[in-house]
Amino acid sequence: MSDVQTFIKETITSNPVVLFMKGTVQFPQCGFSSRAVQILRQNGVTKLVTVNVLDDEEVRSGIKTFSQWPTIPQLYIKGEFIGGSDIIGEMEENGELKKLLQESGAVA
Repeated sequence: MSDVQTFIKETITSNPVVLFMKGTVQFPQCGFSSRAVQILRQNGVTKLVTVNVLDDEEVRSGIKTFSQWPTIPQLYIKGEFIGGSDIIGEMEENGELKKLLQESGAVA
């Protein structure tokens, strides 16, 4: 396993909720990342780790390989890949996301 793949695996397994995104929570660099952060905030997530893929091209391409998902943002809850912005939105609408987030211990 490469250093990037090891970093990704360690990050998602040692934190309840991880969002690989473009930019930061304070300054998202794309609309999809902004929407994902907004949805997580609306669901009361207080334990959120974000990784700005724009800071490191290896991480940016490595996360796509790791998940076999071509787009960013990518949400992981309790080490499990959940999906991108559209899936996060759908899960939020049908109540699945809130349940997963509560079970993860990341909601206040």
